[in-house]
Amino acid sequence: MEVFYYLVFGGLAAVVAGLELGKSAKDRVTTSQAFNSFKNNYVLVYSLMMSGDWLQGPYVYYLYSQYGFDKGDIGRLFIAGFGSSMLFGTIVGSLADKQGRKRACITYCISYILSCITKHSPEYKILMIGRVLGGIATSLLFSAFESWLVAEHNKRGFDSQWLSITFSKAIFLGNGLVAIVSGLFANLLADNLGFGPVAPFDAAACFLAIGMAIIMSSWSENYGDPSESKDLMSQFKVAAKAIASDEKIALLGAIQSLFEGSMYTFVFLWTPALSPNEEDIPHGFIFATFMLSSMLGSSIAARLLARKLKVEGYMQIVFTISAFTLFLPVVTNILVPTSSVKGGSISFGGTLQLLGFCTFEACVGIFWPSIMKMRSQYIPEEARSTIMNFFRIPLNLFVCVVLYNVNAFPITVMFGMCSIFLFMAAILQRRLMVVSDLHKSSTKAQEMVDEDEPLNP
Repeated sequence: MEVFYYLVFGGLAAVVAGLELGKSAKDRVTTSQAFNSFKNNYVLVYSLMMSGDWLQGPYVYYLYSQYGFDKGDIGRLFIAGFGSSMLFGTIVGSLADKQGRKRACITYCISYILSCITKHSPEYKILMIGRVLGGIATSLLFSAFESWLVAEHNKRGFDSQWLSITFSKAIFLGNGLVAIVSGLFANLLADNLGFGPVAPFDAAACFLAIGMAIIMSSWSENYGDPSESKDLMSQFKVAAKAIASDEKIALLGAIQSLFEGSMYTFVFLWTPALSPNEEDIPHGFIFATFMLSSMLGSSIAARLLARKLKVEGYMQIVFTISAFTLFLPVVTNILVPTSSVKGGSISFGGTLQLLGFCTFEACVGIFWPSIMKMRSQYIPEEARSTIMNFFRIPLNLFVCVVLYNVNAFPITVMFGMCSIFLFMAAILQRRLMVVSDLHKSSTKAQEMVDEDEPLNP
């Protein structure tokens, strides 16, 4: 493997280590022992849940191909997963507010374990059922756990600023370190030890079962609105009304959909972008490098949040940088001459794109704890899971359309589209900051008026 890849990975590792070890007093927040125990419990569970997800990623496509399915069949399986998340996941996720977030987290574990079990069957219908279950589980993963955390954090009376610490640590470990280790562990099981491509799914089921046991034994239940008078449709109406009546929530949902839609599209595009002529690139090592970049981003986010910088402000810069990084393939395609020779090592244009993609992944690492922080501020507690799943409807619809038409457009057009979406996210983030500041100013003015009224009978 070329020295270039080791230099990039080593450089990122050194920067991440330097940031984590070199934290000053400004970057650290003094917390209580009770909060630290609570945070460590959640981070452990979240890391186990994410390991169950990350272990499956590297071998899903390969497993389906080993069962003899072609690209079209596999594409339909992926579309079924995102479609399931959009339709059934929204309903199941919304039930978390009424039936309990802890139950929803347990449902995630059960659904994903069953999805892993279906991978033992070469039958297309069984695999399709597994994708549907996986889609439901994904919706719960990205709504129920965060909803439980925010409600439980507030119920226990912890400082609202401390919530950012939990978010940053969970993303740093769950979306960074755990992803790297999971990828290496999956490779060890499937290839080095010779257990085959199903083995990572069995390992994922084991980690999910361990996490479920911890949830059942140590988590308490919390709800959004448990009143008996509200059925599922009423819950949907509450969420829709909140989004329609509060511009801040609507803007947040649009920002999330634009960024995550671009992020998931990037997942499908980075491989052909780096090897347009079938260049020999180390996919697993590049994936690990991306996850290390994400760790760098979450480490930066932890510092920004600890210093109480305005999230709405710095995220405008993050979205703008993201837009430039995903526009890089368009620029290199125009300015850097491409070789017509098949195979060989990564091209000069490919190396520039790889550095840009690492920068994008660092932005992803900043995005996750920051968007979680904003969601905790703007989304009302009584319909938190429902609204968060509403946000995922346009996201999943967008990804389904991209997957269905992935061969219909040149790769540069797809990257250009993602870049435009990210610029739009930056503009909407600017609007969110303006609206939020206006709301705070009007609220403060109203409080001053209320205080003066008793003095002026």
